[in-house]
Amino acid sequence: MSFLRLEIGQPGEPRFRTYKAMFFAHLNNELWKLFGKKRTYIGFGAFVLAQNAMLLAFRFTHWQSEMERTLAGNGFLAEQFISALTVALVMLFPQVVLLMPLYAALVGGDLVAKEAEDGTLRMILARPISRLRLLLSKWVAGMIFSALLVLSLGGTALLLARCWFPWKDMFVFAPGMVFTTLSSADGWQLYFWSHIFMTVNAGAILSLAFMFSCFNMKPAAATILSLSFLFISLVMENVPFF
Repeated sequence: MSFLRLEIGQPGEPRFRTYKAMFFAHLNNELWKLFGKKRTYIGFGAFVLAQNAMLLAFRFTHWQSEMERTLAGNGFLAEQFISALTVALVMLFPQVVLLMPLYAALVGGDLVAKEAEDGTLRMILARPISRLRLLLSKWVAGMIFSALLVLSLGGTALLLARCWFPWKDMFVFAPGMVFTTLSSADGWQLYFWSHIFMTVNAGAILSLAFMFSCFNMKPAAATILSLSFLFISLVMENVPFF
């Protein structure tokens, strides 16, 4: 009876309130389905493994000494800037470019295409639900996943780096783009705000894969198409004419 009241609403109850209640109930169901799949957690596990490997490589190879030499050659005291914030940022650069798009696209390509492949989408549409509400709830669930993925990426990088390195000032270096030093307070603020933009980035990639998953194709095809679009865009950005 409670389900019936949720669908048709109480007499005199505003229609928007009823629609909102149904939407959040459906969103809750989509989140349970999304985080109930094992493949959803592949990205989180891959981030931890990759960060541990990069952290060990930075600590026990010439990687750290090369950075110290770069700092010393520009008149900076290396000990002050080889910190948890600096190392966390070093670990984030390749993962944001390579791993984060992969796992965002993997989940986005599954949201609709996987249910269509399994036959559960037809069963869902047999209920009195609009396609807009169905797709919107799936997309919002994907956006929540993107935010959690980025939060996990940045949080574990900083936590693991703090276990090995002290909390000092921050050094930011990307060849051909930026060379700067920041205090620990300013570095932490920029580190935090960068994750807001990374969430938007992950959401855009997931949305692209989600769009392809709405077409008549396999989940793997939707993922590959979205990644292909991303890599073609990156290649064209590096062409001087563009």
